[in-house]
Formats: sequence, structure tokens, C-alpha cells
Amino acid sequence: MLLNCDLGESYGSWRMGMDAHVMPHIDLANIACGFHGGDPLTLAETLALAREHGVAVGAHPAYPDLVGFGRRSMNLSREELIATLRYQIAALEGMAACAGIALDYVKPHGALYNDMMRDATIRDVVMTALAGFHRPLKLMLLATAAADAHREEATRHGIDLLFEAFADRRYDDNGHLLSRSESGAVHNRERMLEQVESLLQDRAVTTARGQRLTLEADTLCVHGDNEEGVRAIEAIRERVGKRRARA
Repeated sequence: MLLNCDLGESYGSWRMGMDAHVMPHIDLANIACGFHGGDPLTLAETLALAREHGVAVGAHPAYPDLVGFGRRSMNLSREELIATLRYQIAALEGMAACAGIALDYVKPHGALYNDMMRDATIRDVVMTALAGFHRPLKLMLLATAAADAHREEATRHGIDLLFEAFADRRYDDNGHLLSRSESGAVHNRERMLEQVESLLQDRAVTTARGQRLTLEADTLCVHGDNEEGVRAIEAIRERVGKRRARA
């Protein structure tokens, strides 16, 4: 299972994450596009790190919400959201091309990601934005009990999917992530590693209500926001196995 991480989210003098420490241990870097984090220099530096370590790159677009770090839902029209997504993806693709890297996929950030997973209309807008991009890009979605339906949606749009699971987040019985505002929504290190083992061995997680839920995931999302997070990624890397260098 490939490891993916949200990176390049610093903005000016505000620093977010430990990108240089995380990059050697992951396979996929979801890089912010400037609307929730990620100024131009940060994007260039993050892309250089990805190239140095042979890490595949994806765009991590968000609602235009710098103040709220993209964690607040926004009521954009269909046309606005399509344009907002393509603008961000195109910006990162251009920066990546300057660094000699080809963009591989798109993973929406924060509230947009959560809204997309819970609202079929928003998910359709996201898929439409990708389907109309000038070249094919995969879309990363949360692996849930509705994965087959999501595959059918993507097929109608002519796009391919990457399904992800989360190492450090607790799930509900439908395979959605519990809100960060709920107690126990984020696992401690012990429970996180237990969940990783369960995903690796059985392709399953235990939900907040104690149900066993099978998740067919291609990639595992990890977070390296601090030193403890980096150590956790190193431990997960050991369990997952050798990092796959970019082809």
C-alpha cells in the first residue's frame, strides 16, 4: 500500500508540517495549490523535494479559504467550483513541469474533500472538473462502503480513481471519517498502528461503534505535522515495506 501525505501547506512566514523530514518516507505527495496554503516558493521547494526523493505528485486543491485553512465549506456555484479546481490544478501542473515532474492525480483538501464524499452533487462537479482538464488525472477518494458506486460515477466521467484509507482517523460504519470535533476522532499512536496493521493484513478497520468494515484502499494517508507525526510515519513505513521510487 502506497503512503500519501499532504505537503507544501506553509504560507509565507507561517510554517506548516515537516515536509523535508516526511518526503523520504512516502510514495505520493499531495501538494497544496495556494488556496488554503502553499505560496509559490513553498510549492517550488516542495516539488524539488519530491523530485529529489522520487515521490509522485498530486494536486491538493481546496475552497478559497486561506484564513480557515480550507476547513470551512463554501457555497460556490457549479461553474465557480469547476473553475476554482482547474485554476489550482493548472497552477501546480505548471510549477511541476518547470521542476521536470508530471502531475499524476488530484486529491481535494479539507472541507472540499469531506463535502465531496458526502454530497453526490459536489462529487459530480469535482469529477466534471477533472474530466474536462486538458489531460487525464486520477482522482483520490476516501475508500468507503460506496466504492463500487463511486467507480461507476468515475467511469461515466472517463476518469480513474485512487482509493485511500487513513492511518490516524476513526471511521463511522459507512466508512466516513468522524469529525475532528468528536472525541476520539484522531487516534493516538498505539491505535493508529493497530489500524494500519488491520488495513495491511485484513483490508479492514474497526469503526467507532465496533463494527468491522472492509476497505479496498490503494493508498494510506499519513500526517507529518510535527516530530511525533514523522516518527509515526517512519513506523508505518517499516510495516508497509520498502518505499516505491517513482518510475
